[in-house]
Amino acid sequence: MLGWPVPMQSGDPMSGDDAQVFLDGETQRLARLASGGESERFSELYARLAPALYAWAAMKIRPSQRGALDPEDVVAEVWVRAFRALPQFDPQVSFRAWLFRIAKNVLLESFRKLRPDSKAPAAGSSTRVFQLQHYPDSATAISQRVARLDGVQHLLSWVQELDEQDRLLFVHCGLEGLSYAEAAERTGLARDTLAKRWQKLRERARQFALPAGEPFVD
Repeated sequence: MLGWPVPMQSGDPMSGDDAQVFLDGETQRLARLASGGESERFSELYARLAPALYAWAAMKIRPSQRGALDPEDVVAEVWVRAFRALPQFDPQVSFRAWLFRIAKNVLLESFRKLRPDSKAPAAGSSTRVFQLQHYPDSATAISQRVARLDGVQHLLSWVQELDEQDRLLFVHCGLEGLSYAEAAERTGLARDTLAKRWQKLRERARQFALPAGEPFVD
């Protein structure tokens, strides 16, 4: 079944005065081990979040951009950048939120390259923003496996049927793992209103499941 974000309780070391950071104990445990020197744990850690990352990228990339950029590319590129940056990861922050910050940078850079005024070669069916053959086997294996998961496609279809406010809520709280305060700022909702709305949306999304160990959201 899916793993779902669990709001931190007041008094937890990573909670702020007005924050509800969504953390998953197993994800954070693996992140601590991987960043602490057990690099072999990274692939296991990344596999937990790759479905959410793929779904997030699929929602952000327009159909007209798919000839040069697709969610698989983003998943693989983020794998590489996150692995390189792992020694700088602070275990006192949410690994999910940290990973999605990297993903946002990857996507912003990609979109800049696809702009008509970009100095990069024009993107087309034979021109890719990222070349998967240059990535480690672990990165490409995860990205290709996630792309084939039926659960990801079912989730994306469900999200498209949500109204705009719930779609934003699902992206910010469910996928990116933002705190209630951060998500409220992005959506324009009052923090308490957002928290209640997210809990209802979270229950509706429990219908989706992935293979064990591959949750969409923590």
